Amino acid sequence: MSTRIIDQEAADWVARMDGEDWTALQEAELERWLRGESRRRGALLAAQAAWLSVEPQACDDAYLPSPRSGVSRRGLLAGGGGALAASLVGGLAWLSGGTSYQTATGEIRRVPLADGSIATINTASRLDVRLASQRREIMLKEGEAWFQVAKDAARPFVVQAGPINVEAVGTAFSVRRQADGADILVNEGVVEAWSDDAGHERVRLVAGQRAFVTDGAGIRVGPMDISSVDRALAWRGGMIDLSGDTLGQAVGEFNRYNRRQIVLSDECLSNETIDGIFRTDDPEGFATAIQASLAVPVQTQGAGDIVIGRAGDKIE
Repeated sequence: MSTRIIDQEAADWVARMDGEDWTALQEAELERWLRGESRRRGALLAAQAAWLSVEPQACDDAYLPSPRSGVSRRGLLAGGGGALAASLVGGLAWLSGGTSYQTATGEIRRVPLADGSIATINTASRLDVRLASQRREIMLKEGEAWFQVAKDAARPFVVQAGPINVEAVGTAFSVRRQADGADILVNEGVVEAWSDDAGHERVRLVAGQRAFVTDGAGIRVGPMDISSVDRALAWRGGMIDLSGDTLGQAVGEFNRYNRRQIVLSDECLSNETIDGIFRTDDPEGFATAIQASLAVPVQTQGAGDIVIGRAGDKIE
């Protein structure tokens, strides 16, 4: 296969990844495409660098060129060849100098990084990326992100969430910044986590483990397995996978992804357990399922809050 064709295919993959409908099936298709030819991974990184050089990621409202200019990023990438190679030089240098990403409420974004790693950024999240010569640093300022880390023993990959640090060499894990610490899930390999307030005391987590590290250096390692971790990471495909979760917990998850909030008006419903897989952007469908399974009233009319339960005694 010619280099030009590979470049064009890589450009198309990057354009598809930047859309709003990226799915787990597309993720699997991309992985198969990458494994099919040794040059494809480099071409994908080059296309991502070109993409980023056209649309800065640090500001959601800034688009270059303007939509009214009649020039699209897909059109620029489709040229391939020399134009793509020229963009690679500036794009990779810009990435190495550091950049920022931010997602809006309900947005889930997949971003290949210049070192070959992948970051999938969850709803309402902000992070800074700096890929230096001796260390790869991610600062998660708020929200949640999942990382598939390219192996590079000479450059540790460290995610910082407040005073919490998570270090990996070649692995896959997520970090969610909470008000008083960080929640860490590992679905591949091994990571080490610690708080700056705890000196050199670290906790080692392997695939299938989950831990909550508090800002004050408290560590709680919870029993999980790979399937449980995968369910917790279903958001990467735009889904919420509930398995024995309480209704209160489920409502909290849906409210992370939607401006239209779900309100439990009957306190006794909060501890009801729920099973099922739902789209993150379908709180109405979730409420309808709750109405059918628990035989409780649900108010979904209009554009206001979705109310589950009897009127009155609203849960604060």
